[in-house]
Amino acid sequence: MEEVQSKQNGSSKSVDERDASGSSSSVYQEKVAVAPTSKDATHYRMSSNMRGHAVIFNHEHFKISGLNSRSGTQMDCLNLESMMKELGFLVTVCENYEFNQIKMKITELAREDHTNYDCLMIIVLSHGEHGMLYAKDVIYKPELLWTPFVADLCPTLAGKPKLFFFQACQGDKLDSGIHMIRTETDGQPPNHFRIPSQADFLFAYSTVPGYYSWRNTTRGSWYMQALCEELKESAHKYDLLTILTFVNRRVAVDYESNVPDKVHMHKQKQIPCVTSMLTRLVQFNQLGSNVTIDCNRENDAKTADSSKSKRNFFTSMFGTKKNYRVN
Repeated sequence: MEEVQSKQNGSSKSVDERDASGSSSSVYQEKVAVAPTSKDATHYRMSSNMRGHAVIFNHEHFKISGLNSRSGTQMDCLNLESMMKELGFLVTVCENYEFNQIKMKITELAREDHTNYDCLMIIVLSHGEHGMLYAKDVIYKPELLWTPFVADLCPTLAGKPKLFFFQACQGDKLDSGIHMIRTETDGQPPNHFRIPSQADFLFAYSTVPGYYSWRNTTRGSWYMQALCEELKESAHKYDLLTILTFVNRRVAVDYESNVPDKVHMHKQKQIPCVTSMLTRLVQFNQLGSNVTIDCNRENDAKTADSSKSKRNFFTSMFGTKKNYRVN
């Protein structure tokens, strides 16, 4: 922010300016959407009868020269479909879609009315390169998948979490890891508020930019195995970002490549990567439990029992000391 002094009427004021040169020719037009939660809610709403749509783009076979079939992806797809249905999503599986089919599906989904749903999930199982994904016939930028769902283009998803998971390589680098040795050491919120159009997205990648993503030809990819296992264990216990931290730990610690006939590929590691623009916590409460988590920090602070409320909130989120995961 830069402070700009105004000399009109002898007054001064500070304003926010862009950290960029040039001028905007666009005409500002106020857009309005219904807020699914109060302004200061700590959690997203998860009380609808159905969570929302979960679309899985599963790519096993390709028309592109040099791309091998992705053996094991069907196991990923089956596990994900089962897990998403268990969490209350309406699941659609799109097998080996070409680029135009992907565009059509995304456009159709963005035009749908999501008023009665709490969130959206898109999962892509495919080959990839740094910043790119493969359809059956061509390579494309992943922005195609999420830009139609920004708040001003898809207002019935405004203020709701839009979750994207990518099982794909992001390059050809290998991570050989490092051997670790442990040593012993001693008020009521306002009804109207504005949010950025690109808020409430989460992008979860199976690996960091530039690196390989590993897949077992029988059991499926390391990342999707770990994701399904952690969701099965903790989906109703922790918020999603906490779960994804556990997924990172599971992939990083429990998995290692086993390719003894290719020395440079043997005993390699992997670490997933998460980019979050979420503004609240995503927690999948039990369907039919009639429990809506909508903690209001401002209200808590104003109550005489605010300290106790906050202790209870953090205890419910993170557990007591005996519930921590310790290796």
